[in-house]
Amino acid sequence: MVVSKSKSKKIKITRLRNSIKFYLPRVEGYLEVITGLSKEFDGMSLIEFDGYFEKKVEPAKYVRAEVHTSKLNEKKVINYAKKIRDRLKQKSLAVEINGEFILVE
Repeated sequence: MVVSKSKSKKIKITRLRNSIKFYLPRVEGYLEVITGLSKEFDGMSLIEFDGYFEKKVEPAKYVRAEVHTSKLNEKKVINYAKKIRDRLKQKSLAVEINGEFILVE
């Protein structure tokens, strides 16, 4: 969408209505996953945190990679999360799609 602020200047606005959060352990291979996410989706933010999974605090740090997109195919995102889980050699991987928490095992 283009919004005209004045006759000489235009501002382009793009709304990315869908938010997908991948909860990734900082293990070998996670940087390649982050690079792949940045190429696959329109925008991304990263937050590092301590993990608490399976009723215990994990010794490894985690990264929440939040990506944004205008179009969303939930089945494709879940399959993508499964591939990430396999690549990082994890028992499970958490992904959050528009506020809904999904555990891929």
